[in-house]
Amino acid sequence: MFIFDAHLDLSMNALEWNRDLTWTIEEIRKSEIGMSDKPDRGKSTVTFGEMRKGNIGICVATQIARYVKPENKLPGWNSPSQAWAQTQGQLAWYKAMEAKGEMIQITNLQELDTHLELWKTSMPNSPIGYILSLEGADSIVTIDHLEMSFQQGLRAIGPAHYGPGTYAHGTDSTGGIGYKGKELLKKIEALNLILDATHLCDTSFWETMKNYNGPIWASHNNCRKFVNHNRQFSDEQIKELINRDAVIGVALDAWMMVPNWVRGESTPKSMGVTLRQMIDNIDHICQLSGDALHVGIGTDLDGGFGKEQTPSDLETIADLQKVPQMLADKGFDKEDIDNIMHQNFISFLRRVWG
Repeated sequence: MFIFDAHLDLSMNALEWNRDLTWTIEEIRKSEIGMSDKPDRGKSTVTFGEMRKGNIGICVATQIARYVKPENKLPGWNSPSQAWAQTQGQLAWYKAMEAKGEMIQITNLQELDTHLELWKTSMPNSPIGYILSLEGADSIVTIDHLEMSFQQGLRAIGPAHYGPGTYAHGTDSTGGIGYKGKELLKKIEALNLILDATHLCDTSFWETMKNYNGPIWASHNNCRKFVNHNRQFSDEQIKELINRDAVIGVALDAWMMVPNWVRGESTPKSMGVTLRQMIDNIDHICQLSGDALHVGIGTDLDGGFGKEQTPSDLETIADLQKVPQMLADKGFDKEDIDNIMHQNFISFLRRVWG
């Protein structure tokens, strides 16, 4: 089964975790034995090799750099210019991976079709296609910087991440989008960028819906029905996105999959976290939409967490190949499964770029 993963923080892992994704998963894990600067050391799940093993031929790959004001206690950069420079370093890494033949950037319909044809007759080391996305817009120093990012291949953008941002309020914060946020939305719409609704707090989400009429998806977001936290979408938010022809990628961060997760204490086995919760989230979105056309995969694997916070039946990202059979066991037919695993996001891009 060909898989489209709508959210992977590949450059963050390369530059901030110092992981060479051309290594095997075993080599990366072994190299991190004894390290304690990150909670997921020695427990990573994503490499280029594991992606190819799992037939994950396209992903939405991020740039991410948070700007934090002095009163903000979240980790981040002290100025928007520093955050911008960090995203430029991340872009340089993607370009280096393109030069090595590991990745290839997809920015338009022709490139998408060419890449899909390549993977139909895929050689073992075919490049992995990536669509460049910016997670949190704090690094956009001015609106002109968004134009520059578009010229560099940026095709999707989430206005906020965690906490209060320059253009919107994100997870675990409260507030609207303000004047700057509205100006950003106008430019996103003018450039035909895809707006990523993931991480928007409730107030910013609904203000965004009121002020934005362009293409929108949610790259990695689960359902509040199962975990009652502002990071998840309520049924009302999901229905709003469905009405806008959005696709929602379901994520694999354990705390988003089961209630009462305690970071650093809970374990996937003790909390019963398996890929089954992914199926439950997918099914719930399908029940709300009445079809299987508005949900996909957006794992967020190695997005600041590793095996200590992923389903117990997932050793690496290659285990996404277990999902099609689980969907079939749930009652989904082949067309529905194809849509969920890749076609919904591909069809979305065809509509937006067509």
